[in-house]
Amino acid sequence: MCMRQSLDFPNRIQSPLNYTGGKFRLLPQILPLFPANIDVLVDLFCGGGNVGINTSAERIVLNDSDKNVIRIFRLFRQYPTEQILEIIDGIIDRYGLSDSRTNGYAFYQCESARGLGTYNKEGYNRLRSELNNMKRRNDRYFFMLFTLIVFAFNNQIRFNEKREFNLPVGKRDFNNNMRNKVRHFAEAIKNPHIELSSNDFRRIPFDGLSEHSLIYADPPYLITCATYNENNGWNARLEKQLLAYLDRANDRGIKFALSNVLKNGDKENTILTEWLERNPMYIRHDLNYNYSNSSYHKKDRSKHSTEVLITNFE
Repeated sequence: MCMRQSLDFPNRIQSPLNYTGGKFRLLPQILPLFPANIDVLVDLFCGGGNVGINTSAERIVLNDSDKNVIRIFRLFRQYPTEQILEIIDGIIDRYGLSDSRTNGYAFYQCESARGLGTYNKEGYNRLRSELNNMKRRNDRYFFMLFTLIVFAFNNQIRFNEKREFNLPVGKRDFNNNMRNKVRHFAEAIKNPHIELSSNDFRRIPFDGLSEHSLIYADPPYLITCATYNENNGWNARLEKQLLAYLDRANDRGIKFALSNVLKNGDKENTILTEWLERNPMYIRHDLNYNYSNSSYHKKDRSKHSTEVLITNFE
């Protein structure tokens, strides 16, 4: 049995990028199951980066096939943190977006409960239109993209088939909470032990990984609805290829941890269930999808969703 990660939970870093199914609130359940001494952590589908950036390891690889995400992370790494905040503030000012941190909600004739969407809609749509018409995807583009995300519905990322950002305006702005997320995340990602990668998971090699390494996989969930599953972004073929990838890692003596959902409503991920049945040496840890306390090795804890972490180590 391997030792577990020891965490100071009040000091967890929360990503400023919000993903449906993001794991920040599940960190108290997931990270204690990780080994204590990890030489290399590969966060295979890092998304917002919440798991990788909060894991103790000698080397951390944050990988995601969404190059937009990794380019934003590179900005946070490249630019001084206070300059990042200044650039975002400049974009906000240029497009006439709200600054509730300075002015409060009453200044914009808005209430906190109803949000700032009505005030920001015109400037937000202009920013979104100009971003979608840009030909060069340079640093300016990605600062504008991140500012859009800050003001977008639920701070999420979504592009249509034409590669146009198409989320509507949200209720919040670049308030103190979001500024602090950016500040803390930008400082953390400047750690020289963190590497950034934007490859398809099938192109991530096992070279340089050992029995002390850990591959963490949090793929798009096959049986749930989210923006990353639009336009057939994740399908049964990719699910099977990921499981085969993890089998190969296991054959090489490399540890892995897989986040997934076995059941969601009346849907069941039969591919994952059958894989577990074929590999009884893999361990299923049932998680509390309500993000409170965890309980392991119980079946059907909820008729709504069965969220699990599957490991090849105890």
